[in-house]
Amino acid sequence: MLEGVVLMKLDKNQQVFFELVRAGLWEREARFFAFERVDFACVYRLAQEQSVVGLVAAGLEHIQDVKIPKDMALSFAGATLQFEHRNKAMNEFVANLMHQLLDAGVYALLVKGQGIAQCYERPLWRASGDIDLLLDAKNYAKAVEFLSSIAQKVEDEDAYKKHKSFVIDAWEVECHGTLRSVLWRRLDKGIDTVQADTFANGSVRVWRNGATDVYIPSADNDVVFVFCHILQHFYKSGVGLRQICDWCRLLWTFRDSLDCELLLRRLSSMGALGEWRAFAALAVDYLGMPAEAMPLYCDARRWRRKAARILRLVFRTGNMGHNQDWSYVKRSPYLVRKAISFGRHCGAALRHLVIFPWHSAVVWWRAVLDGVAGVARGI
Repeated sequence: MLEGVVLMKLDKNQQVFFELVRAGLWEREARFFAFERVDFACVYRLAQEQSVVGLVAAGLEHIQDVKIPKDMALSFAGATLQFEHRNKAMNEFVANLMHQLLDAGVYALLVKGQGIAQCYERPLWRASGDIDLLLDAKNYAKAVEFLSSIAQKVEDEDAYKKHKSFVIDAWEVECHGTLRSVLWRRLDKGIDTVQADTFANGSVRVWRNGATDVYIPSADNDVVFVFCHILQHFYKSGVGLRQICDWCRLLWTFRDSLDCELLLRRLSSMGALGEWRAFAALAVDYLGMPAEAMPLYCDARRWRRKAARILRLVFRTGNMGHNQDWSYVKRSPYLVRKAISFGRHCGAALRHLVIFPWHSAVVWWRAVLDGVAGVARGI
């Protein structure tokens, strides 16, 4: 059970779900004596929606007082075996890709994904996605040229974000010339500043992936990139617990070395300190993040109230919009798609407005302008 004041009322299955997420996230005991007739099928569904099946499976191993139904135990075990197989294959692909890029004279950093997974006690149990590479301007152009020559599929480029996607041997590889969020300008300016520090000052750390050194942004820079990515999904498509758990594990792993004064200056200049404190309250109240390990945590009711509202949206949307119906994108005519998208955007903006009023309005207006421009260009 959650300790202290809980501002969002959780039903029994949600409480069990969080008990297991916390147990898996921090590798600690889980006890269910206070719960009766738990619907583990519902718990499994919640784990799928939030892309934390591996974490919940790890939590199951820490249950002290009950046994879960055999069929559900097998479902979780089967899922973790699939995660392990996919992650091992992805790690091998990443190692080979980095070698190929270096041979082509391309210097790239790995961001998000497999790099963050190394902050978990069981990195192979994290649900993986695509492979994200961060590059400076010179290396971005060279990487795009090289990857285009070996990819089976190449997506159109987003010029503002300097983003281009490729499919190579069934893996999706994304090249990022920037990690801009396209939310508000102060935020993107801050991201650009952190990125410049990463490349100009060699602010990186190393993941030893088998026999290959894979370079990742330094912890001080990575926490900014990861949190801004959370905000991007929160305001646009829907953030899930997996992304928030990634952030927590990154902060926990480097809790003794993070420069909190630098982080405070950066978040303040980016106008994102309020969002950080609200998500920090969510991490402490619901995910069991130790308050002393959460930088800039503020135990005030306003942030805990915002955290509860964020969590409602997390359950509503699921990870990366998992719970939303996207079928209209394929079945509807162009203008109908745009109308549905606009309506959804307005609805999301209203829900965000009660949490972060100013930035919600800014994000809404910027998206409207981009949408109108897109319609004018026919995209």
